[in-house]
Amino acid sequence: MENIKSILENTEAILIGAGAGLSTSAGFTYSGPRFQKYFSDFEKKYGFHDMYSGGFTDFESLEENWAYWSRQIFVNRYANSPKPVYEKLLELVGNKNYFVLTTNVDHAFQKAGFDKKKLFYTQGDYGLWQCSKPCHKKTYDNEQFVEKMLKEQGFIITENKNLELPENGFDGIKMRVSSSLVPKCPECGKPMTMNLRCDNTFVEDEGWNKAAVRYEEFLNKHKDGNIVFLELGVGGNTPGVIKYPFWQMTYANPKAKYICLNKGEAVVPDEIKKQSICINDDIFNVLNDLR
Repeated sequence: MENIKSILENTEAILIGAGAGLSTSAGFTYSGPRFQKYFSDFEKKYGFHDMYSGGFTDFESLEENWAYWSRQIFVNRYANSPKPVYEKLLELVGNKNYFVLTTNVDHAFQKAGFDKKKLFYTQGDYGLWQCSKPCHKKTYDNEQFVEKMLKEQGFIITENKNLELPENGFDGIKMRVSSSLVPKCPECGKPMTMNLRCDNTFVEDEGWNKAAVRYEEFLNKHKDGNIVFLELGVGGNTPGVIKYPFWQMTYANPKAKYICLNKGEAVVPDEIKKQSICINDDIFNVLNDLR
């Protein structure tokens, strides 16, 4: 811990690479009690047991599809983080020269107060819709529409942005939204879909491209200098986005340091072991200790 604190205090730049494990540490779990609290009716009908599987389910209708997705969007994008992991990370690096590269789509960095111009969400954003075709390279904010869908199903949205069931639980919840709330593309009329990178229809809009440019500028300025590659909760689903490039850039730069915080998956190649610190523990616990 003392080595990490010293490295972060004395570095010229910090590139944060964040994966799903960071949000899991913040309490954004996709299965278990949190899933069952909001999706027990869908679990009973379709037999899936986590939100990730639900996102790939072929629902009976678009009305049912958006009933499901409105719940998933809200609890993972607009609701407050169960634990202040992102806030603690900001306390640690907020006054440093940092940039964030993340495969997470929950917008938790920006909600915690990170500078929007220092964030690159490579895989999309739960808060954006796009044309399913797609007929054009534009995305659309969905917060107001999502809230309407949830209220129509019978959910209660509290003042502090939590989603609650009515007094009679799922007996008061509908598994569909009205046809008038099903989003359609304003240009071609095709159904809208999530702006998530799952196939070749993913839209890289103007905001995505500007963030990509800012990321490249940060890298070009600092990759050969005294830089820390701080990897947080990156697993094996998309290692080519963060993990492998971080290893390669550390190997190419003798002045670089690689720090990996990841419960169960804190590993490093032998070639950069002397430049690295890996901690196999819950990120929330580590950030508490570092503070």
